[in-house]
Amino acid sequence: MTCILAASALCALIYGALFCNAAPSTQRVVIKVAATALLTLWAFVMGAPVLIVAALAFSTLGDGFLGASEDKYLLPGMGAFFIAHAAYIPLFWSHFADTRHLALLAAQVAVTVGGAFYLRSLIPWLEKSMRLPVAAYTIIILIMVNAAIRLDPALWLAAVGAIAFAISDTLLSIELFRLKPNTPIKPVIARAVWFLYFGGQAAIAWAFIYAVI
Repeated sequence: MTCILAASALCALIYGALFCNAAPSTQRVVIKVAATALLTLWAFVMGAPVLIVAALAFSTLGDGFLGASEDKYLLPGMGAFFIAHAAYIPLFWSHFADTRHLALLAAQVAVTVGGAFYLRSLIPWLEKSMRLPVAAYTIIILIMVNAAIRLDPALWLAAVGAIAFAISDTLLSIELFRLKPNTPIKPVIARAVWFLYFGGQAAIAWAFIYAVI
């Protein structure tokens, strides 16, 4: 099944290199969707938990929306990714580490407080119709990351992947809501968003497939 994962990674590389900052097109959507659809197929064939397969499937749907048009289909795309983040939460909760370290609690507090302050700073940049969806999306990400921080140490790669996924969403919000279209750094951020997102999802799936718990 390595060929499926390799094909997924190749599509992800092609999208990041050639289509990430391109105008919406059929080719752009096909390559983007193929990357996550193949990752979903690989996870399914490898026997990954059903919640991971569901998260990847909804991520594929979200990629279809945002690949077609980040402006026109932003809300349905956010809705698909909201479900993807939500699917990870019960999975992570069911694999919590038995021990409770002060460092982990401090990390959870830092993530929560930092996320709240970031949301507060983002609100003035949002249209009123987007404030509630963005707030809800931020909350589900924070819950997901808090759950990931408490994962069993054998699943450390999944925790790293979940954090990468969250960082990609944070960078995407900066790209969409705070940067002007011709800002020089925008193409760099767009590529970082894609590779952190795809790599994070792949890391989560890989960890749950191969980790010995």
